[in-house]
Amino acid sequence: MRHSLNFWSPNPAWPSMLGRARALVICVVLRASAFVIRRPARAPMAAFSSSATDLTRPTIKDYDDVAEDFWEGTKDHDVSQNVDALLLHLGEGRHRILDFGCGPGRDVATFARLGHDVVGLDGSAKFCAMARALTPAATVLQQDFVELDLAAAAPFDGVFANAALFHVPSAALPRTLAALRGALREGGVLFASNPHGFGEDKEGWTQGRVEGGARYVCWQSEGTWCATMQTAGFVELDRYYRPAGQPRERQPWFATVWRKGP
Repeated sequence: MRHSLNFWSPNPAWPSMLGRARALVICVVLRASAFVIRRPARAPMAAFSSSATDLTRPTIKDYDDVAEDFWEGTKDHDVSQNVDALLLHLGEGRHRILDFGCGPGRDVATFARLGHDVVGLDGSAKFCAMARALTPAATVLQQDFVELDLAAAAPFDGVFANAALFHVPSAALPRTLAALRGALREGGVLFASNPHGFGEDKEGWTQGRVEGGARYVCWQSEGTWCATMQTAGFVELDRYYRPAGQPRERQPWFATVWRKGP
């Protein structure tokens, strides 16, 4: 079942429409809750926009606006389990790897330090500049996730999509996955880690990290995500939940590893 997320409403007339007292109560509820879900009257994409870039560009801007704080908050995150999951299935040797959604470049630096030929990619101009400064020898591409052009950089042995693909709207996801699959060598490997929606498909706007900001997210259930990847021409190799060592209700991240199919 698919839901649209209603974390936050960008409509400036919202308080007057509901009444000031009612609006205050709802604001308190929204702040106290992790999320509020409502059933959409229409298909999720039609309810928001006919253009995928109308959904990705506010998200990119929100990341641009908090780039330095984002780096400070994530630079020490331990994602070695995810790095190891990709490298395990790539096997021994030096590999050409696309870090899809590289952010400020933490994992670009990790792959470079491990001796791999790494290319970073992100939609945020500030993130790309930070990644280039962190690893000057690496190529970093600034591209919207829904408007990929990887021909000049391909082929890759592996794609590392850590906490990135859930920002691609569901209607645009097949096109994005086709671009990533096309950029992989035969038998290439793709790693992805996304919030899994705890058994449900949840898609819509979340409040951004700055006043008035917004981010678009698409959290697919495990079943929907795996079906989407299989339809895109990938064969599953591995799956696990993160963070490790926690009960399932405290593991919001679903990590999967895929090989490019025939």
